[in-house]
Amino acid sequence: MKYTQLGRTGLKVSRLVLGTMNFGPQTDEPTSHGILDAALDAGLNFVDTANVYGWGENKGRTEEIIGTWFAQGGGRREKTVLATKVYGSMSREGDTWPNEDRLSALNIRRAVEASLKRLHTDHIDVYQFHHIDRRTPFEEIWQAVDVLIQQGKILYAGSSNFPGYKIAQANETAARRGMVGLVSEQCLYNLAERRAEMEVIPAAQDYGLGVIPWSPLHGGLLGGVIKKEATGSRRASGRSADALADSSVRAQVQAYEDLLDKHGLEPGEAALAWLLTRPGVTGPIVGPRTAEQLESALRALELELSEEVLAGLDEIFPGPGPSPEAFAW
Repeated sequence: MKYTQLGRTGLKVSRLVLGTMNFGPQTDEPTSHGILDAALDAGLNFVDTANVYGWGENKGRTEEIIGTWFAQGGGRREKTVLATKVYGSMSREGDTWPNEDRLSALNIRRAVEASLKRLHTDHIDVYQFHHIDRRTPFEEIWQAVDVLIQQGKILYAGSSNFPGYKIAQANETAARRGMVGLVSEQCLYNLAERRAEMEVIPAAQDYGLGVIPWSPLHGGLLGGVIKKEATGSRRASGRSADALADSSVRAQVQAYEDLLDKHGLEPGEAALAWLLTRPGVTGPIVGPRTAEQLESALRALELELSEEVLAGLDEIFPGPGPSPEAFAW
């Protein structure tokens, strides 16, 4: 396993992040535990989740599955850098109540306590804001975070789905309070979706945040979806099916698969390997449903993409360019 620092911190994390969103909804508890054990055995020490994972009437279920895994002992918690998130409503349908979502100091305090209980741990290593809160000032958010850090319940704060200007606002406010501020940004970033390169990633780099891309295969679009359709091994669904309905996107993805086939590369592994070459990227989030999918993701760490392949990928999926040149001069 390869490791790097998380942004400007002294914290060492693996260059792949284990995403757990499938744990519960698609992957049962024993299989989830097996994937977590296999990841840890491979040296993958960074595990990402969120309080709302499990979804619907099962919000919190994913954290519970991780918690029962920690409870087995064997150094599982001690070896894991644990990240979870706060923002989404934890209310059950028909039982909504004020202050059970977003980033008020009250909800942050309650959400941390509930996550700690589900996760069977006394602290969260990286506590992430799952979305921006337009109603709550950063002064209030950082006051709540400062208390939790002093109490030892969280160590670092991170963001997710923040635009560049909010990363700047958050860290400028933190600096005025003498705080470290955000140390990571979890954003949608992959070959097919490169808009983060305009402002989000530059802001993260300037403020010393590690970038953690989510959906590195863009909902399966970059995982060899056309070839899988042709062989009957899997049909496109969700985001990838919607995208392939556009003939221009299908042609682009076909060119991508043809390029990688020419070089004997697996599309999903190449998409992950490409992200590992990108400036500012700490490590992409992989969300395996099975142990086999985890093994495929791990192979990406050893994959070296040639200059010819990298140039070909840029030609098929050109980035937007930096801001403001991308939209001005």
